[in-house]
Order: sequence, then C-alpha cells, then structure tokens
Amino acid sequence: MAIAQFYLYGEPQQDVSENFIHVESLELRSRPSEWTIRPHRHRDLNHIIHIAGGGGSMRAEAAHFTFDAPCLLLVPAGIVHGFEWVSESYGSVTTIANRYLAEVGLRHPDLAGLLLVPEVVRLVTEESGEVERLIADMSRELAWISPGQRARVEADLLTLMVIALRRREVDADGAKTPVPGRQAALVARFRERIEERFRLRESVGDHADALGVSVTALRVACARLAGRPPAMMLDERGLLEARRLLLYSNLSVAEIAYAIGFDDPAYFSRFFTRHIGVSPRHYRLRHSDGVPAGQL
Repeated sequence: MAIAQFYLYGEPQQDVSENFIHVESLELRSRPSEWTIRPHRHRDLNHIIHIAGGGGSMRAEAAHFTFDAPCLLLVPAGIVHGFEWVSESYGSVTTIANRYLAEVGLRHPDLAGLLLVPEVVRLVTEESGEVERLIADMSRELAWISPGQRARVEADLLTLMVIALRRREVDADGAKTPVPGRQAALVARFRERIEERFRLRESVGDHADALGVSVTALRVACARLAGRPPAMMLDERGLLEARRLLLYSNLSVAEIAYAIGFDDPAYFSRFFTRHIGVSPRHYRLRHSDGVPAGQL
C-alpha cells in the first residue's frame, strides 16, 4: 500500500515558503477522523505536537510510542507517521518548514539536534502550561500581519524548542525515549553532516564513505525517510544558504557563490535558476519587500 504524502494532513502536497510556520488545534483534524490519523508523511514539514490532555500512540517508521499528557511529540519531515488518540484528547500541532528549521539550527547550534528522529518528550504540568501559552501566542501572531510579527513568533518557537531540548533526554520515569531503526539514525547523521559540511560541495559518495555505508544504502534510507534522494538534500541545503545570503546580506552574487562552495559564479547562477525558477539577482529583488502572514 502506498504511503500518503500530504502538505497538511488530508491536503494535497504543495510547496511551502522556506519560512513557513503553522499552528492548529489537535482536535481540528483528529475529531473528524474519529481520533485516528492514518500513516502518512510530509516531504518538508516537521511537527512539534503538544498533548495537553488525553494521550494515545504514535507509529513512526519502525518505532512505536505510547504516551500520556502532558508531553511533546517530535516528528521530523519525511518520517512515515500515524496516530491513535484517546477520544477527546486535546492540544496543538505546530508545523515548521524544513528550510526554516535548518536556518534556526544554523543560528542556534544547540537546537540543531532536535527533530532529527521521532520521539516523545515528557513534560511536567508547569512546563505544559508554559508550552500552551507559547503556542497560543504564536497562533494569535500568525493570524495577521503586525509590526514585530516575525520576531515575536520566532521568540515563541525558540522557547518551545528549548523546553523540548532540556526535557528530551530522559522521560518522567527516568527511562530513555525509544529510538527508531537504523535507517532513521543514518538519515539523522547524514543531515547533521550536511549542516557541518555543505559549503564543501562534497559528493554523495564522499558522505556515504564518511558515514560508513554504501551509496545505495544512503539513497534507500533517504528515499524512505526524507522522501527524496541524498543529492537533492545536499542541493536544498546549499540553496537555503544562498537564499538566506541573498535576502539578509550585502554580498554580491559571485561572493555568495564562493561562500557556499561554487568555484564558478556563472555555474552557480545556472544552478540556482534551474532549481528556484529565477536568477539569484531576480530572487533578491522579488523578495525584498517582506514576508506574508503565516509564512515567517
């Protein structure tokens, strides 16, 4: 049986803004589905799910988790996942674009290790209350454009991620959170290596050798868990950095090309245009006026 691939659950696949953040209630899609979310995956969207009341079980690839409120569920992009909720469970689902998450990890290295593998993070009651307030504030901010919106939403998101980071290692019983299979661990290690070395423009074979696996094994794991080949994941990271520098620096296109590992600026421009659809110069001009609400 083919695994469904969605934008948000039940909605057709589509591209999202590189700074996309979305917040909705857990009940919005779970109650109409009779508290069952069938196995599916999102190509480039990550979830932080807050379970404020109730509980249930989560299947994420080969791993199976059971949980009770209060807790956070961390679900990386590309992971096949599904849920069986206890009836009338409640909470929220915060969805974050892969590219935005990578940028956060670049600026805050301590957070780069989050959302590499699926896991359950147990919370105490006080922390759950703080999480609920943070997510409610994000939801209000994303409802309309206002001065300081981006900064406010990101501050809330970073605080949420710090709470998850500090609580993720050991659950309330002192037991380690279950970890998924070898392929998920391999893809997590590959993603970490991309973050460390994407400016070197190394080949998939170089990464596979460093990870101690064959190119075929890496391709199979990435196709299954990330929904795309490793070469595409490498290109996406370089393109993310290129877009970030085009928008937030005064570097010339040639300087940006050299900064992300290209020896030939003309080849970089062709590479960028092929993937993004416009030249680096036109991308910079097109995106110089601001960001729409809900796509920070």
